[in-house]
Amino acid sequence: MNDITFLHPQFFYLLLLVPLLIVWHIWQRNKQQANLSISTTAAFAKGQKSFLPKLRPVLLVLRMLAFALIVVALARPRTTDISSKTKKSEGIDIMLAVDVSRSMDARDFTPNRLEASKDVAIDFIEDRPSDRIGVVVYAAESFTQTPLTTDHKIVKNAIKDIRFGLIEDGTAIGMGLATAVNRLKDSKAKSKVVILLTDGQNNQGQIDPITAAEIAKQYNIRTYTIGVGTKGKAPYPTKDFFGRDVLVDVDVNIDEDLLQKIADMTGGKYFRAIDQEKYEAIYEEINELEKTILEELKYYNYDEKYSTLVLLAAGLLLLEMLLKYTVFKSFI
Repeated sequence: MNDITFLHPQFFYLLLLVPLLIVWHIWQRNKQQANLSISTTAAFAKGQKSFLPKLRPVLLVLRMLAFALIVVALARPRTTDISSKTKKSEGIDIMLAVDVSRSMDARDFTPNRLEASKDVAIDFIEDRPSDRIGVVVYAAESFTQTPLTTDHKIVKNAIKDIRFGLIEDGTAIGMGLATAVNRLKDSKAKSKVVILLTDGQNNQGQIDPITAAEIAKQYNIRTYTIGVGTKGKAPYPTKDFFGRDVLVDVDVNIDEDLLQKIADMTGGKYFRAIDQEKYEAIYEEINELEKTILEELKYYNYDEKYSTLVLLAAGLLLLEMLLKYTVFKSFI
């Protein structure tokens, strides 16, 4: 339970009247008493044995307590139960465009570029519980792995299911971007974003990457591009003459100029992920750049306590009257 607060604490100043009321009551009492001179009090000795006159101040105590309770009731004591609810005031729709070409099997990431990309993407999704997210995969062609949805369990499972060999090998960056843009263009969200990652150069597809970027710009879709791979060479799995699995170093050729241009045209940003740590930092930066604006609504439930105090005060006044006209009647 929360602490008690008072809506009108200024009424507590009335408690300063308590000592004045006591003094006034005593003065009035003394004023009403008559003086009688007698030669001896022996005749009243027996009547002095009663202890009730000594308890008569209880009436005044009851009245003052009732007054104090009424003052506290006027101050409106209450407890407050505060509940809050967060709602999304500006939604963000995000499409992840993932390169699944065979070059993503390079081992400069653990266990390879594709699996590292999947792990980082899942962590990114978990940090954005309020946004709609979808996934596009592309190689020589592209298709939607999952459309925009707030059911992130579906999105994460779809990412886990991404593997090599789903489509013909190649790198159609323009197709991957165009498919993601097509999923976002009719979105009513105030902010629309594509995160496109690749480890190579555009060499397939019917749509030029710059054309796809122009379409994204037309629909106010920001595109963050990520070049995946170390600089220079990277180990790539293959078979030797005897059919054994071996790693050979192959050149890493990422068209950074193209990725930078796509990002610049659409108001996004280009990143280069040369290792796992850098990869994670990139998604963290995108997470900060595309903050979802949240609005916190607070609900205040007040439990008023003054009625109990009023009943107690009434009970004390009633008790005073009963005692005054029964037990103490003969001493009034």
